Parts: sequence; structure tokens; C-alpha cells
Amino acid sequence: MKIKDVEHRVKLDDFEHRVLINCVNTARTVFIEQGKPTEDVDELLIKIINAPSKKVSVRV
Repeated sequence: MKIKDVEHRVKLDDFEHRVLINCVNTARTVFIEQGKPTEDVDELLIKIINAPSKKVSVRV
């Protein structure tokens, strides 16, 4: 049985994006301290950092 790839999109503002990066990096640090492999967390962190962003104009 082949598992179907599913893509998820989440809209984050700049603050939320930075918090997400910090949380994943903290989890990575804990994995390193416990001697666990970090390859999957590293890939996730790179995806979050390199995610494209859109500039949105706000009308007042």
C-alpha cells in the first residue's frame, strides 16, 4: 500500500513564524542532548525557514 503525499498550508504572521522556528529548534536541541537522531527535525526546520512568504497589503 502506498501512502499518498498530502500538502498542508498554514498562514502565519512574522511573529508566529519566528515562534515556530524557535520551538522546532528547541526540540532539535533536546533530541541532540538525548542522543536521538535529528535528521527529520532538521528537514522540518529547513522547510519552515525556506517557506515562501507573501507580502500582503493592508488597507486602512
